Amino acid sequence: MQSHTQEQPLALTTVKPHYPTNGKEEEVNTDADSMEEEVEFNWEEYLEENGADAAPHTNFKHVEISLQSSFQPGMKLEVANKSNPDTYWVATIITTCGQLLLLRFSGYGEDRKADFWCDVMTAELHPVGWCAQNNKTLMPPEAIKEKYSDWTEFLIQDLTGARTAPANLLEGPLRGKNTVDLIVDGSVLELQDLLDPYLYWPVRVIQNVGGRLRLRYAGLSEEYHDHDTWLFYLDVRLRPLGWALENCLTLEPPTELRSMKSTSDWQQALEDAQLDGQKNPLPLEVFKDHVDLPKHSFKMGMKLEMVSPWEQLQICPVSVTKVYNEFYFQVMLDDLSAEAKPHFVICHANSPGILPVQWCMKNGVGLERPRAYEGQDFDWADYLKQSGTEAAPDACFPDTWQSRDFAKDMWLEAVNPHRPAEVCVAQVTQVRGRLLWLRLEGVPKPLSECIVDVESMDIFPVGWCEANAYPLTPPIKPVCQKQKKIAVVQPEKQLARSQPVEASPVNHCQPAALDPGSANGRYCCSKIFVNHRCFSGPYLNKGRIAELPQAVGPGKCTLVLKELLSMLINAAYKPGRVLKELQELEDQSWDCQEETLKAKYKGKTYRSTIRIVRLADQIPDFCRKVCVKLQCCPNLFSPILVTDKCPENCSVQTKTKYTYYYGKKRKLSKPTAGEETAEGELAKPTRRRKKRKAIFVQKKRRSSAVDYTPAGSPQDSDEGEEDEEMALQSGSEGTSSEPREDHTDTSSVEVTSSRPRRATALRRAVSAGNPALSPEAPIGRRRSTRSLSAYNQNSKYQPAKGQDMQVEEEEGQLVLDRNPLEWSVDEVVQFINSTDCASLAGIFQEQDIDGQALLLLTLPTVQECMDLKLGPAIKLCHQIERVKVAFYKQYAN
Repeated sequence: MQSHTQEQPLALTTVKPHYPTNGKEEEVNTDADSMEEEVEFNWEEYLEENGADAAPHTNFKHVEISLQSSFQPGMKLEVANKSNPDTYWVATIITTCGQLLLLRFSGYGEDRKADFWCDVMTAELHPVGWCAQNNKTLMPPEAIKEKYSDWTEFLIQDLTGARTAPANLLEGPLRGKNTVDLIVDGSVLELQDLLDPYLYWPVRVIQNVGGRLRLRYAGLSEEYHDHDTWLFYLDVRLRPLGWALENCLTLEPPTELRSMKSTSDWQQALEDAQLDGQKNPLPLEVFKDHVDLPKHSFKMGMKLEMVSPWEQLQICPVSVTKVYNEFYFQVMLDDLSAEAKPHFVICHANSPGILPVQWCMKNGVGLERPRAYEGQDFDWADYLKQSGTEAAPDACFPDTWQSRDFAKDMWLEAVNPHRPAEVCVAQVTQVRGRLLWLRLEGVPKPLSECIVDVESMDIFPVGWCEANAYPLTPPIKPVCQKQKKIAVVQPEKQLARSQPVEASPVNHCQPAALDPGSANGRYCCSKIFVNHRCFSGPYLNKGRIAELPQAVGPGKCTLVLKELLSMLINAAYKPGRVLKELQELEDQSWDCQEETLKAKYKGKTYRSTIRIVRLADQIPDFCRKVCVKLQCCPNLFSPILVTDKCPENCSVQTKTKYTYYYGKKRKLSKPTAGEETAEGELAKPTRRRKKRKAIFVQKKRRSSAVDYTPAGSPQDSDEGEEDEEMALQSGSEGTSSEPREDHTDTSSVEVTSSRPRRATALRRAVSAGNPALSPEAPIGRRRSTRSLSAYNQNSKYQPAKGQDMQVEEEEGQLVLDRNPLEWSVDEVVQFINSTDCASLAGIFQEQDIDGQALLLLTLPTVQECMDLKLGPAIKLCHQIERVKVAFYKQYAN
């Protein structure tokens, strides 16, 4: 929607940018120098504390589109044959997952047994026609070589009318990028004028935040940044460079900016922008999801209702005063006063906020009377009769009842209409048809209330800002209403902080500005593997490491590493200790971003700000140094998959290769100066460390966590726990407790646990005939956490009697008697019923999910298609991951 006041044009999206910070505010407690107050916003905790729900991610269609791969199912490309690397064959994209493509060679038809995954960043993929241009041989795979006698004729038929994968997405700097990532800083587009749909002017991309673009008109420099415009890349006002000339439209600078420069300066700016755009053309794939505007049916003089772009929270009568063409028309605010100042808006058939006559009455919403209207009660029938006009028919409007499953009290993230650079925590306070009433947190009244359309591209799902490294304005009193006393260990060195940005007096909880970075390939990585067979060291529990997924990624470097480190922390004997070690990790050569990680242990929460690398080429060094810090094999987690034997040969190396004190007897309590240790050596006096800033201990208000420590492990003593807390609170060095020999990297060693392993009991029952399967068998307590990595599930799959499909567990991992690709829907349901996700089994039955479909399920798919919250979805995906691991080990080859 585009607006215009005759005397003073109203540019709704060109307000001075505001850069909120990330929601932290700290106060030092003077009673004890190691204590301080910290207020931090966290979506997960905020929703849990308030018993609130996030709006479903599927409600935000524009965000869903922005996450899609540039590659589409059905596209054709040429792929190297595995059996004969010198030859190639045509393949079809079946589905995509990030930069991973599921391909099927042409000739297999509907047979999916030979489908294979490949990474677009590493595999040898080419557009159709590449072999002919480079004199390469096209040859079908051996398995189907005899299927057709004339493969040339087959290819002609197969490729007729097919779409080929774009060459620039298979090679060069744009290789493998998602559509939204193709828009880089400096890209040039054309933007439609606010006041005239026939006028366009080039704009440069200053910032791309997950598809939300900060744009600056060509000819304007940084000093004019308050005229920057924020738009989502799917907005109909944005077009590729050259659009105006191709469609016989006019290229002129915006009306309100023309007086800033001379005509010659504007002309020079236009030529420069066109030259820049030709040097670095924006791929046309960026516009593949742009919706073509439908033709409208509005006529001059028709009246309608519209959400006012001039006055907050008002819906007003307006009239169609001009029809530009079959796509655009102009409406004017009805004002009957003598001194009326015309307010114009340019609209199209899909403009958000335009409503049919009597919409407000039908939805119980107040309609603002026209200014100087005579009469106490506004009545549309009388008004139309007096003015001699007609109401716009309902057929002129989009579906006005479509609410997209939004409901009152749902939470989301929304752009502050008064400061377009600011994104706020927002609550839905009312839903009427396709309109949402929002309350923006962290914004003072009355500016905190606004009305948006369900199709608005200025609303986003919970977590969108965090996923795109963009600051989110939190509630003024985030997360916890009660102040918490926090034990803090100050870091010895701090990263150089970025320059402070302009703060708004509106926000009373100013976080530090984040560098959003770039979304190009430098900041994305492929998979990081967890090599379960490698030596896990003194800090990490071998049993929990074995239950982690084989790999994390692909994705943005910081997000992948944050997820991986969270898994490792929760796989530790003492998560707080690992968090403390990770906080000390730094390297001056790294390009880092600070991320807050949590660890839960014995009803307490530890937090720490960890420095995580942002660049893909620094990940191998970062992973190796983390492993060294945790005194485990350098390949325990790495971008390199260890399939058989570790290059470090860690299974036969002595433990002291990685940890200098492994195996020593060491006292847990701190010896004072001059006191002898267990080995007779004089202990060094306790060295007090400088204050560290980010680890703190916090009592959970509603704690469901139980003891993470395995029974019989060296960390099981109270002394160890006291030592850990003493280390955190006093700022002293702190010692890691001593792991025993039974936690080494030997595959035959069984890690004892505070929860008896059911699989172990079942195996004993089979071999010895004991009644271990009786209801009296102890089950033990189960840890409750939202982290996939920390959830330890050891239940055995028990199919119904009479079924010949059997599943066993060996060393905590599934062993399948039947290929899951052959499982029927009923067999999948039986498996789910045997896990702690039995309550979800009905969904698998309803959705007809068989074994093949089960193996394709991912966390985003489960959340979207099954409409599950994060916790249950992660638990379910953990069970699916166990089936996948068993499948790859037993049947993949």
